[in-house]
Amino acid sequence: MVCAASLPHAPRPVVAASRNSHILVIGQAPGRKVHATGIPWNDPSGDTLRAWLGVDRTAFYDTRNFALMPMGFCYPGKGRSGDLPPRPECAPLWHERLRRAMPRIQLTLLIGQYSQAHYLREKAGPTLAATVRRAAEFQPEFLPLPHPSPRNRLWLRKNAWFEAEVVPLLRERVKAILQ
Repeated sequence: MVCAASLPHAPRPVVAASRNSHILVIGQAPGRKVHATGIPWNDPSGDTLRAWLGVDRTAFYDTRNFALMPMGFCYPGKGRSGDLPPRPECAPLWHERLRRAMPRIQLTLLIGQYSQAHYLREKAGPTLAATVRRAAEFQPEFLPLPHPSPRNRLWLRKNAWFEAEVVPLLRERVKAILQ
């Protein structure tokens, strides 16, 4: 593995996808719990994300519905204020290849600043809030979201418009695609 020497543990890529997936969820990188279980979004962040999507665990982990692919496939380790950023090698090496292998994707959810910067490039706003506030502009291909981590509770309180405006848009799109 290209990044093995930079990781705190043996590499354990955490990705779930199939050729039949319809919604691609691109997050940051697996956390410690996800690294241990090998199940993407198997933590409190995943619980919040599924609530935003309006789906249960069964629908979420059905790869005919959702493909789950982080920017960095392995747990990057702990930093001073949370987990380290995703390793920069994964997305350039793997994302385009994997996306080509999923021809039925109708919507890509860009969770957090790393995926938004990578996929939206200069179209991303100067802040996460600025980008997410313009979520409807990136339709139908992308929908940018904040990270659903419990660490972002303050962001969610300061940006109440997200749950009032963006979450209903998200649920509507998800429901229409999965029907």
